[in-house]
Amino acid sequence: EAILINTAGGITGGDRFSTSLEVGETSHLTVTTQAAERAYRAQPGEIAQVRTRAQVAAGARLDWLPQETILYNGASLQRKLRVDLAGDARLLLLEPLVFGRAAMGETLTDIRFRDRIEITREGAPLYTDALAFSGDAAAHLARPAVADGAGAMANLVLVAPEAEAHLDALRALMPATGGVSLIRPDLLAMRLLAADSHALRQVLVPVLTRLTDNAIPRSWMT
Repeated sequence: EAILINTAGGITGGDRFSTSLEVGETSHLTVTTQAAERAYRAQPGEIAQVRTRAQVAAGARLDWLPQETILYNGASLQRKLRVDLAGDARLLLLEPLVFGRAAMGETLTDIRFRDRIEITREGAPLYTDALAFSGDAAAHLARPAVADGAGAMANLVLVAPEAEAHLDALRALMPATGGVSLIRPDLLAMRLLAADSHALRQVLVPVLTRLTDNAIPRSWMT
């Protein structure tokens, strides 16, 4: 288990962070963060960038389980996560996102956020997801057909031979604002909306408990 620590205490415009991971043959690596990441207000014209690249070798497994990223009003951030899987490699990927500091009554009226996830197997595209917000994100999220006012969301992907076996159990854990789809027998995707980070975790912890065989990273539980 590896814990990523941002000694800067957060991310702001102009920052550049890059992480490279290699998971060796038949090994199992779990990567998480010490606490929630914070994307602070940026100066005009500045954009923070976070790039992560992971290679998972034959017979290996990567659990990418960072804690929430909290977007502050005025944040400007571009992220990209790419995972390259060998033919029989496995992946559990989670990206939780929180829109502002609810306890402080913060509203995201001016942000720039772009997020992209790419998963390949033996070089061929397996899963791609992209998200972008610019300007008044709160107004956009308030639309019933978008997020109906949700303050947090999570994207989870499981790539494993047993993915289909988890489908019914995960759907039973979902509230009305969550959904689970089986894209192919070995590829399961979950999207979840919640009122805030606390409500998000109330759903995510049981999901992760099942998918990690009760091996949730310790930092998630402190």
